[in-house]
Amino acid sequence: MKNILNRLIQHQILNKKESKEVLYNIADGKYNPSQISAFLTVYMMRSISVKELEGFRDALLDLCVHINLEEFDPIDLCGTGGDNKNTFNISTLASFVTAGAGIPVAKHGNYGVSSTCGSSNVMEYLGIKFSNDEDFLKKCIDKAGICILHAPLFHPAMKNVAPIRKELAVKTFFNMLGPMVNPSFPKNQIVGVFSLELARIYGYLYQNSKKNFNIIHSLDGYDEISLTGSTKTISNIKEELIEPKDFGLSILKKEEIKGGNSIESAAKIFLSILSGAGTEAQNQVVCANSGIAIATKMDVSPKEGYEKAKESLVSGKAMQALNTIQKLSSQ
Repeated sequence: MKNILNRLIQHQILNKKESKEVLYNIADGKYNPSQISAFLTVYMMRSISVKELEGFRDALLDLCVHINLEEFDPIDLCGTGGDNKNTFNISTLASFVTAGAGIPVAKHGNYGVSSTCGSSNVMEYLGIKFSNDEDFLKKCIDKAGICILHAPLFHPAMKNVAPIRKELAVKTFFNMLGPMVNPSFPKNQIVGVFSLELARIYGYLYQNSKKNFNIIHSLDGYDEISLTGSTKTISNIKEELIEPKDFGLSILKKEEIKGGNSIESAAKIFLSILSGAGTEAQNQVVCANSGIAIATKMDVSPKEGYEKAKESLVSGKAMQALNTIQKLSSQ
């Protein structure tokens, strides 16, 4: 690691093979916490290269606990986090709305590191059982339309990194990796990223895959469709700017999509929206993100996807998906 750190400090870039090897060595416990912390810090100071991110990704996928959900052909809605916008759990809510619309979802998520409440924090609070048992996960996706893939259970290689990330409490390149290392290897994916630069890197890496994908970044900094302005989207078909009007909506104010200041308050917002008591702005931003997922999977327009998402939320089907997975978790 000493040699690697000296090279990085001198602004050198690792190649794909070297990047993979570093991750393998971290997983094997070959570096101490100070070395790992220094390594993570480098990538807070400079941009990550395509080859470095590709190497890190490939190592994590090689080392992960693979789960086979191919029969459901699910979609994942996952953001990098790290946008420092403190929104409520939009992509997780959108996942349940998407499931309620009849599209199977394999939701990859983790505890919040740079935010108050990550996807796993709110799922755990609401009584969702975390498991890497394939039969249980298949039962969830079959009965509820969604299963929750809690990252630490599928990426044991990262046990040496988790406490360091928690102590640092800022975004690291592992935020960038999260959406790319879903252990079910879904062929359909919505990826929210915190910068336009990262959207470009993701677009480059994903274009060499066989995925049906849509990478999204709101130009004012959100790692999701915020409806507070324009959103850049990069898919396997095209690049475009999506505006609120494309969903038949008006621009929202940033304060309208703020999240809670604790896991408890975040969970309260979560239940409020799913139960039909959310504000108009909250409903709109959730349905816009779900709408893009539905549009990507069904090959319809964003507005058509939005309408299907809205029906899922208003009819209570999204809430039913949550209730069903809660019941399965308690059995």
